[in-house]
Amino acid sequence: MPSAAVSPVAEAYARLSEVFPDLSVGELAAGEGAPRGVGWASAAGLAEGGPELDAFLAWDEAQVIRDYGQRARPDVVAGFGLHRYAWPACLLITVPWFLLRRAPRLPVEHVTYQRELGRMSVRVTTFACLPDDPAAGLPGARVVPDEEALRAEVRAAVAEHLEPVLGGFGPRMRRRGRALWGMATDEIVEGLWYVAGLFGEEPRAMRELELLLPGSDRPYVGSPAFRELTGPDGEPLPTRDRVSCCLFYTLRPAETCATCPRTCDADRITKLTAVEAS
Repeated sequence: MPSAAVSPVAEAYARLSEVFPDLSVGELAAGEGAPRGVGWASAAGLAEGGPELDAFLAWDEAQVIRDYGQRARPDVVAGFGLHRYAWPACLLITVPWFLLRRAPRLPVEHVTYQRELGRMSVRVTTFACLPDDPAAGLPGARVVPDEEALRAEVRAAVAEHLEPVLGGFGPRMRRRGRALWGMATDEIVEGLWYVAGLFGEEPRAMRELELLLPGSDRPYVGSPAFRELTGPDGEPLPTRDRVSCCLFYTLRPAETCATCPRTCDADRITKLTAVEAS
C-alpha cells in the first residue's frame, strides 16, 4: 500500500476503514507511484476496456462458477464486476462529503483498486468545500458558496470518475446509456446508505441522498426512492426501490435483493426482518 499522507479527506477515509474494515483507502504522496502487481487494477485501465478489464472480470467469472456451479452470461459477469468496482469507488467521494463536507476530484488516472484485499489507492489533488471550512485556504481547495453548490460538486466528481469506467464496461453489457447511469445512481445511494448505518447516521444519510439525487440531475437516472415498510411487530423498515437490476436473478431466480424492483413488499419485510434479527 502507498504510504499514508495527510490530506483534507484523510480523516474521512480513516473513519470509513474503522467502521468498514473490508475497505481501506491509502493516499499517494507527491511523486509516489500507484501500486502495481498481482490483483491491482487501475481505474484508467478498466476504462480502456482491454486486457486489464479482461483480467478484472475473470475474477467475477471464476467466482460465479465457484459459488453457484454454473456460468453466468458475459453481460451478467460484466455487471457484477462493474458493481464491485463502482460501489467502493463512489464512497471515495461521498464519504468525505458526508463526514467533512469536502468533495475530492478523482479522475480515473488517480485511482487503483485491489479488491481481494479491499484496498484502494488514490491521489487527491483538488477538492470542493464550503466557505467556512478550515480547509478552504489549503492548496487545491475549490470554495463553493453553499450546500447545493457542494452537492453539484459531488455529482460532478462522481460523474467525472464513472463516465469513462462506464464506457469501458458498456460494450460488454446489454444495458447502455440511461440504464448504466441508473446503475450509477444505485451505487451512490446504496454505498453511502450502508456505511452511514455503520456510522450510526442512517436517517441523516437518507435525507442527504434525497437532496443529492433528486432525480432531475443528468446524467444520473432516478432518485434514492426511500420508503418505509412496517415489520411484523410494528417496527419501521427502511427500504428503497433500485433504479437498476443487478441480474442476480439470472443465477438464482428465487433469490432477489431486498431493494430489487422484482421483490414484492411482503418478501422485503421477510428479508429485512431477518437482517434486523441477525
